Amino acid sequence: QVQLVESGGGLVQPGGSLRLSCAASGFTFSNYAMSWYRQAPGKERELVATATSTGDRINYADSVKGRFTISRDNAKNTVDLQMNSLRPEDTAVYYCYARHRIVAQYNYWGQGTQVTVSS
Repeated sequence: QVQLVESGGGLVQPGGSLRLSCAASGFTFSNYAMSWYRQAPGKERELVATATSTGDRINYADSVKGRFTISRDNAKNTVDLQMNSLRPEDTAVYYCYARHRIVAQYNYWGQGTQVTVSS
């Protein structure tokens, strides 16, 4: 059974930091690119950051470059998102997403974790 379980969300003040984690199981993690997406109320889901299956290439949305860092551990089947200098506009539900490096239709979503940036 495939599972992506996010954790680490919560309420933080502007300028603060949070670290999200996603624990994967039920598939060969090292064959999948891993991403973090987010969806704010009334907005479409947007890509935040992606790491290729080996982690050798990483991409970020312009809105988070220099503030967020994605990292993966293929030995532990985890992918993290370190979020620094948080802003109110970062408030959203954050989702972990896995996509097979070759067969794109093999893809999975986590259930999401809420991040709220507010004073």
